[in-house]
This record gives sequence, C-alpha cells and structure tokens, in this order.
Amino acid sequence: MEQNVFFLPHEGLKLAELAEFLGAELANSDYADVIVRSVAPISRARAGDVCYILSRRSRDELATCEASAVICDKALADLVPPHIPVILSSNPHAAFAMAGGLFYPAALRPVVFSGESEIAPSAVIDPSAKLEKGVIVEPLAVIGAHAEIGEGTRIGAHSIIGPNVKIGRDCSIAAGASILCALLGNGVIIHNGARIGQDGFGYAPGPRGMIKIVQIGRVIIQDNVEIGANTSIDRGTMDDTVIGEGTKIDNQVQIGHNVQIGRHCAIVAQVGIAGSAKIGNGVQIGGQVGIKGHVTIGDGVQIAAQSGIMTDLAAGGQYGGTPGRPLNDYLRDVAQQMSKTKLRGKKPGGEQND
Repeated sequence: MEQNVFFLPHEGLKLAELAEFLGAELANSDYADVIVRSVAPISRARAGDVCYILSRRSRDELATCEASAVICDKALADLVPPHIPVILSSNPHAAFAMAGGLFYPAALRPVVFSGESEIAPSAVIDPSAKLEKGVIVEPLAVIGAHAEIGEGTRIGAHSIIGPNVKIGRDCSIAAGASILCALLGNGVIIHNGARIGQDGFGYAPGPRGMIKIVQIGRVIIQDNVEIGANTSIDRGTMDDTVIGEGTKIDNQVQIGHNVQIGRHCAIVAQVGIAGSAKIGNGVQIGGQVGIKGHVTIGDGVQIAAQSGIMTDLAAGGQYGGTPGRPLNDYLRDVAQQMSKTKLRGKKPGGEQND
C-alpha cells in the first residue's frame, strides 16, 4: 500500500524532538535534525519511519531496514546498522506506542463519520438533557431525558444515550453504541456497536418456566477506560457493575451483571465473565477465557487464552487450562498428554500407525 488515505503521515518532527517527547536518548546527536513522520514495522520501514526492536531475533530484518530511526534498549543497540539512528529507551514498546500516538493522534479514538463541530440537525436530544460546551453530537444520535454530557465529548452517529446517563469530559462514544443506566468518567472511549447497561441475565426457575429477575443496578465506568467494538457490559441486578480506571477491554467481550473489574486490567477478545465475579487490579486475561460467576481473581493475575476459571485465583499468579490451574502445572499436563498421544500412535517396534 503506497498511500494510507485513512491516516495521513505527520508533517514531520526532528529526532531530537521525538527523543525528548519519549523521555528517551538519541544515541548520536549528529542525527538530531533527521525528520521522521510515521511509524512502521521493521520489515517495511522506509525513510521517514520509526520502528522498534525488543530482541535479537530482529537481527535479520535490521540488515535490510531503511528506517530513519530504531527505538531499542541499550543492550540491543549494537544490532542496529551504523547508518540508522538509534533512540535508546528502557521500554521500547511503550516508547513506540507513544510515538505512534504523537504521529497519528486521530487514530487513538474512533473514526469520525461526519464533519460536525457542534450538534447535527438530525440528532434527537431531549430538552432536559444537559450538554456542556464543546460537546459534538453526530447525525441521528439520540440523547435521552436528563442525560448529562461533559465538555469535549463526542457522541457518534446513530448512538443512543439513555435517560439519566452521565458521561464525563473528553469521551468518545463511537457510532452505533448504546449506553443505558450508566455513569462514565472522563476520557472514556466506547467503540462502535458496544452495548453498555442493558439487562443482566437473571432468571428464577418457576412452576411455569423461567421468571425474569429485575435488573435495577447501574454500570460504573471510571476514567480512561476503553471498551472495544461489540462488547457488552450488563448493568447490575441491584448493585453495580464496575469497570476500574484505565482498564482496556477488547472487542466482543461479555461482562455480566454485578461484575467488578479493578484498575488497569487488560481483557482480550471473546472473554466471558459471569455475574458477580470480582477481578483485581492489573489483571491480564487472554482471549476466549471463561470466568465463572462469584469467583475472585487476585491483583496482577495473568490468565492464558482459552482457559476456564472455576475457582478463586490467588494474586500475582499465572494460570491456564480448564479448569484453570497454575500455568506450569497446565503446561506439564499438556506435554504429558501430547506424549501419550504420540505413544498410542506407534505400532510395536516403533513403526507409526496409519
């Protein structure tokens, strides 16, 4: 792709300026005035691009790299060809992420579908709703009675903000999202098609079938949370569903009623968290993990993809498998099973069965 028409390159920044912004060090000041405009992977980086490396496995790609700078740890600087400037950082991954945000600030939030700078004529806003200055409402969005929206927030096309919902400042609500029975802090990003605050899944068996249990709680989303496309977060039954500050949730995640998630967690796609589970701070959950209701996950836990968590997990551990268990135990079990499978596939005398 010769030209990215969706996110155009930056007008240009000197390497010395970039290094200062990143809190990093330009290894050779002779390159201070080199101009960079974009980020790229090592494999296709060209003049004007910045890339990064995390290990010596990048040695071969660096041999043909044409980037204008490489971000890396000091221990890897010797891998970079002498003609490519080096920006030294103790955390190259984070520095590269910061560089990307600097070059492409528009890509940090959902894509804007219209050029609206105020309130679109086709938006439907209840007269009792309160919008602070600088709120942008795109075409065909609906804002319910007594809703409150903070300064600098953008409400996307066709999105629905329910009655009495409160949204903080500098938030982005993308097209087609619906937010009901919820209170959002500042700097929250909700991507396309996300569903926040609908009924939790609650029923009581009765003599004539399932009896619906009313769901009268709320969803509380704290500052700087990001929620991916088509993710669903149910409101509480009587208490609240809570998403802690700085937590990042991927696409197509299901979070049940009364779930409490701590601060700065990372939850990957297609995770399902059943009702009333409690997730600590800094927890990382891999894709397609299922978590049973009413369990407690301790701070700093890491859960491998496709695991099934049935019981409480102690803080700081790594877990995997179904049922979830310490990761080393799970990997040992997998290795043993694979070994048994190979043995069963062999004929007497060591020949392989067809």
